[in-house]
Order: sequence, then structure tokens, then C-alpha cells
Amino acid sequence: MDGHGAGIETSSLGQRGETAAAGWYRSAGYRQLARNWRCRDGELDLVVTDGQTVIFVEVKTRSSGRYGSGFDAVDHRKRRKVRTVAARWLAASDRHWAEIRFDVADVDGRGHVLVREGCF
Repeated sequence: MDGHGAGIETSSLGQRGETAAAGWYRSAGYRQLARNWRCRDGELDLVVTDGQTVIFVEVKTRSSGRYGSGFDAVDHRKRRKVRTVAARWLAASDRHWAEIRFDVADVDGRGHVLVREGCF
């Protein structure tokens, strides 16, 4: 398989993970505000709310635990980037939020979702 095909597989895995995470939040009573929101600084995987709090969710999907968990992949550089893009989203929002939170959703190859709330 060439590099292009591998990218398509990774993209598809990531999309399935984002769909699973969105379903997890929906079933927990959250309302989705945005998915794959992009600006010049990057992209937010998922933005949800419980009414008063806006939650920025970084979704990491792994086909196996071979290279660590999805939580391990959200290092200080990734956290900084998510914060920067979240600030852009907030600036574009027409609402003032009482609180903001940053979650990481770790999705395995079978679609099981494990969420760490407020982890950065």
C-alpha cells in the first residue's frame, strides 16, 4: 500500500473515533456545537456543551495500544495548540460561557470511548 492509502485508513479511523466520541457525549446529555471546526491555527475535533460549560474535546483514536494510549498522545505542544484554536472559537462565538473545559476522548479500534474530563 502506498502512503496515500495509509493516510486514508488513518483518516477513516479518526473519523470513526470522532463519531464514537460524539455519540458518547450525546448519550451523556451534552449538545454538540461543532465538529472539525477549523481556523488558520488548526482544528478542534469536537465542541460540546452541558448548557453553562463549553467543552473542547481532543479525540485520539488508536487501533491498538502498541504506541500508548490516546491520552499519551496529547502532549504539551498539542495542548497548547488546542488552547489556541479554542480561543479562536470562543472569539468567533456569539455567547459568553460561564466555564470552559478541555477533555480528551481516547477511542480504541473497537469504538470504546474513555473520556478524561478537564485534563488540561
